[in-house]
Amino acid sequence: MKKKIFWDTFVMALFGVLAAVLAVTYLMYREMYTNMEQEVRTEARFLSEAVRGEGKEYLERLDENGKHNRITLINPDGTVEYDNAAAASDMSNHLQRPEVQAAMQNGEGSDVRESDTLGEQIFYAAVLLEDGSILRVARTTDSVAGLVMIYIPYIISICIVIAGIAFLLARLLSHEIVEPINNLNLEDPLAQDIYEELSPLVSRIARQNSSIEAAMQSLKEQKEEFSAITEHMSEGLIVVDCCGLVLSINGLAKKVFDVRGDDYQNHNILRLNRSVAMQNVVETALEGHDGEGMFQRNGRTYQLLSNPVYVEEKQRGVIILLLDVTEKEAAERQRREFTANVSHELKTPLQSISGYAEILQNGMVNTEDVPRFSERIYKEAQRLIRLVEDIIQLSQLDEGPASDRKEAVPLRSLAEEVVSRLGQVAEQKEISLSVSGEETVVMGSRQILDEMIYNLCDNGIKYNQPGGHVSVNIALGESGSTVLSVQDDGIGIPEDSQSRVFERFYRVDKSRSKGRGGTGLGLSIVKHGAAFHGAQLKLESTLGEGTKISVIFPVK
Repeated sequence: MKKKIFWDTFVMALFGVLAAVLAVTYLMYREMYTNMEQEVRTEARFLSEAVRGEGKEYLERLDENGKHNRITLINPDGTVEYDNAAAASDMSNHLQRPEVQAAMQNGEGSDVRESDTLGEQIFYAAVLLEDGSILRVARTTDSVAGLVMIYIPYIISICIVIAGIAFLLARLLSHEIVEPINNLNLEDPLAQDIYEELSPLVSRIARQNSSIEAAMQSLKEQKEEFSAITEHMSEGLIVVDCCGLVLSINGLAKKVFDVRGDDYQNHNILRLNRSVAMQNVVETALEGHDGEGMFQRNGRTYQLLSNPVYVEEKQRGVIILLLDVTEKEAAERQRREFTANVSHELKTPLQSISGYAEILQNGMVNTEDVPRFSERIYKEAQRLIRLVEDIIQLSQLDEGPASDRKEAVPLRSLAEEVVSRLGQVAEQKEISLSVSGEETVVMGSRQILDEMIYNLCDNGIKYNQPGGHVSVNIALGESGSTVLSVQDDGIGIPEDSQSRVFERFYRVDKSRSKGRGGTGLGLSIVKHGAAFHGAQLKLESTLGEGTKISVIFPVK
């Protein structure tokens, strides 16, 4: 133990010193690195000003005074006109170099890379001259590394000194820590005067007997806590032994299998349920494998999951989890129905378009009938486009809007905009539109609210009679809520269909709906939009008299 404390303390001290040295060295290097970048840029600017004032001959005079940094003059076409480190004629075209491109675009550019000429990492800074040529200055990183290397001997010396001090302190510290432990009187540990850090250990030895009693009490409490947790689980839980006898069952599982009291104790689990699924999952788990199955009871669908329980590599029993997946199965069924409906709805207009196009292609239509066939193709294509747009919009609402940010939307102004867009359609069908009520602000998505009002008004126009009327009203409801209602005096909805009109692709009369250009998705979009805003939908309709749909927004 003493050696462990010593070496742990010593290694941690060395690690701390090493980390500090590396950090300081890195910061020094970065500082020098940054300074070098700045110096190269500054030198490039100064040289460019000198070349502007004295001409390119300045570079040749500068070359005579000695070479410090590499200076390159590049023509606008990328060829090298002058270089003080290599023959310009032997150098490749520099037009595509990053710093050159940056200088041509921004007036200045810089880059750090491996040089093909010098084979070293070099800082480059380029400046665009007035005649379109580029002046570039480069400096290698050798000077930075050299400056850092100067401090290496000092750093090593400091590390050695600190390591020696850490060694001595670690020995002294480990001895002071271990010595009181070695001299501890286990018969009466509290009678010995020890340092504060050792008090928890001494107190634990003195309270050994009471600790065992406390541990037993803790186990009892844990068992009670486990029972309380399992009783409030949202899933059913059954524990059986290796013989298939029930050891424990929580409240939800009792409710599912109609178990009362402790009637389950030491009874085979198949007394609870003799379904094939239960038999399979229990047998699979008893064989040492995870099991899974489905069964139905009391009109609900349940999923069974079984897992073997091992203690010290020996199987001790089986845990069975009971999950109510009724809603999940219903959602999956709705998804399959939606897929089938989408396929059917898309197939119908495509078949019509294909049929009409094939007749035209084969020349089986008189010249005077071509416009009529073309019109049919156009109408089917428009219907297909509307259907796809509605499906896309519905999918976006299912996944959630691209942005959840809500804004203050003036509802009446928005309704007036929508009615204005539908004015021409309503006029063609001899339907009048009106907006009434007060201006009320709703927090929500303007786009989704627009589509909700549009679909409600569009339905009011489609399923109306010539001379009919569609009115949009915005009013304050009870407790400060906002109510948007769209009412028409059209054909109405039968009572037995009112609970289903918000389902996807549901139509009261499919033949009439298709004739009016409906896709069966408009009210479903309204339903999803209302859900996004936390609003409620209310439908009032009388067959042959009209329909009123209200969207009740919550209090702001």
